[in-house]
Amino acid sequence: MDIKLAKTAGFCFGVARAVDRAYQCANEETKYCTLGPIIHNAQVVEDLCQKGVTVIENIEDLPSGATVIIRTHGVPKAMYQKLEAQHIPYLDLTCPFVKKIHNLVDRHRQDGYQIVIIGDPTHPEVIGINGWCDNSALIIQTPEEAKTLKSDQKPLCIVAQTTFNQNIYKKIIFFLKKTCQNTVIFDTICNATEERQTESRSLAAEVDVMLVLGGQNSSNTQKLYQICKSVCDEAYCAESINELGDLSRFKNKKIGITAGASTPAVIIKEAINKMENQDQNFATLFEESLKTLNTGDVVTGTVIEVRPTEVIVDLQVKQDGIIPASEISDDPSLSPADIVKPGDEVQVFVVRVNDADGNIMLSKKKLDSIKTWEAILKAAEDGEILEGKVSGLVNGGVIVTYKSYRVFVPASLANDRYLSDLNELVGKVVPFKIIDVNERRKRIVGSVKAVLAAQKQELLKAFWESAEVGKKYNGIVKSITNFGAFVDIGGVDGLVHISELSWARIKHPSDVVSVGDAIEVYIKDINEETKKISLGYKNPAENPWEMAKAKLNVEDVVKAKIVRMLPFGAFAEILPTVDGLIHISQIANKRIAKPQDELSIGQEVDVKITEIDWENKKIALSIRALLPEEPAVEEAPAAEAAPAEEEVPTSYHDEVEADTIADAVAPVEE
Repeated sequence: MDIKLAKTAGFCFGVARAVDRAYQCANEETKYCTLGPIIHNAQVVEDLCQKGVTVIENIEDLPSGATVIIRTHGVPKAMYQKLEAQHIPYLDLTCPFVKKIHNLVDRHRQDGYQIVIIGDPTHPEVIGINGWCDNSALIIQTPEEAKTLKSDQKPLCIVAQTTFNQNIYKKIIFFLKKTCQNTVIFDTICNATEERQTESRSLAAEVDVMLVLGGQNSSNTQKLYQICKSVCDEAYCAESINELGDLSRFKNKKIGITAGASTPAVIIKEAINKMENQDQNFATLFEESLKTLNTGDVVTGTVIEVRPTEVIVDLQVKQDGIIPASEISDDPSLSPADIVKPGDEVQVFVVRVNDADGNIMLSKKKLDSIKTWEAILKAAEDGEILEGKVSGLVNGGVIVTYKSYRVFVPASLANDRYLSDLNELVGKVVPFKIIDVNERRKRIVGSVKAVLAAQKQELLKAFWESAEVGKKYNGIVKSITNFGAFVDIGGVDGLVHISELSWARIKHPSDVVSVGDAIEVYIKDINEETKKISLGYKNPAENPWEMAKAKLNVEDVVKAKIVRMLPFGAFAEILPTVDGLIHISQIANKRIAKPQDELSIGQEVDVKITEIDWENKKIALSIRALLPEEPAVEEAPAAEAAPAEEEVPTSYHDEVEADTIADAVAPVEE
């Protein structure tokens, strides 16, 4: 058999609420009696009687000292007055939706309205409603009666039995609006009833056989049966599956099952089990169906649907549980789909067993918060290191968010070094230890400094045990000065001097690196006494002078670009960052007063390499060697002689600044 069960089948909110409370009463020492059957289901009523909650039809039959339970259908106002006058204790389990009708009728009766009730005049709910307007209501249940209803001088207040047929109700209202002008209409048909009837009609149209489970005296069940019968020819109404006899006739058929609002889950489960040839003990099934939840319970359920605003959870009870999106996580940026998916098992906290719509409200966030608090207390006791995000500044420190809790970290404990501006911590994830907890106020104080200081000591110890010249490290640039960059290489800061940042001449370390950059460095020197470390960053393999060795030789003729001029000559770039000096005496084959007489910055010239000193990175160049010889001329006076060549640098990249060179190299008199 292909069996399909209506989602809305079985106990409605009001019935489930009343039955759950009645079973709780059965476990109390006080004697309880229901005024009439609590619901239209013989099995439930009988089971409650066996457990001590008996049924009385009149107050006069109440045993001495017993408490009256007012059933879901409600009672007339006079009954409350009688109970109170006789000082009889009572527990009101009237369905909240029915109670709402009582209030409407009572208020409008006092305001001078004629009350009209659409419903069955013999039904206990309608009798109870009528009792809230001194039994003066006009009661109708067919469109024909609505056609003939005439209003007198009084305005009409129209209400309906909560389980009334929605289609018939609409027809009655249509005619009442035509025949009665001064009316106030309240659609009091329970949403659950409307949904149940709509779903039953739709399901009956899809199947071969439709089974409606419920009591023969249940108005709700009988209306469901009529709806299903109008759509599906083979429809049955039964209090239990046993009334259908041989089930083999349903083999290879599609079967739909729905149930009235007073039908317990055990009846539905028994029907499905027998149709699937599963022989389970009825008593066991009944006990399982009586499982109840209480506010404050922690339960495990299975996610059956994830919606944008809520998550539906199967709790193995009649009603499914609902986790609102706001109760999924304390992170507002996450949607329910980011946290759970259908099929996941979740542990949740029961916030309310039945809300106004009959739902079981759950919270995952609340349970997570309870677990988090327990973890915080344990972490404080054990000295455990936790992690949280700095979410903001407060007077005297910062707030670190750890899951759903706020941890205050004083400014003096927010870092292992002084911070003039704590804003630089906001948004960062930091480790911390809990140093104080106020359990009553749930206030937490933490320390980042304690963690960082301990970590730094461990890193220092590990570093000095393995540090050696030449060892490479992946470091982080922590700060930059005019003379270099400090790099963290594992809890220890080392200095990369500006001269070690690039083979090219740079004006400032920031030309090469920025704070936060990850760079590879190596140890150039270690001072064991001061614990200071010099680091290298330039790759020796990229040394332009080393590469020049493979390309340049004495007597080579190469292209060069004039990059700088001094009184004693001009520097020319042969290769990137490799320069040579063209002495003033080698610029032309005639005597010149200054290099600018023949050359200009940026000019490209052919030069001959006349000398190379690789050790001192000096190259001597000559333009004159490539020019034809000029006729000999009389030598100039000694005062105009060029400076001695041996005192002049031949590469400015590794020398002092120009003004220093100019001062250091003076002309030599002949």
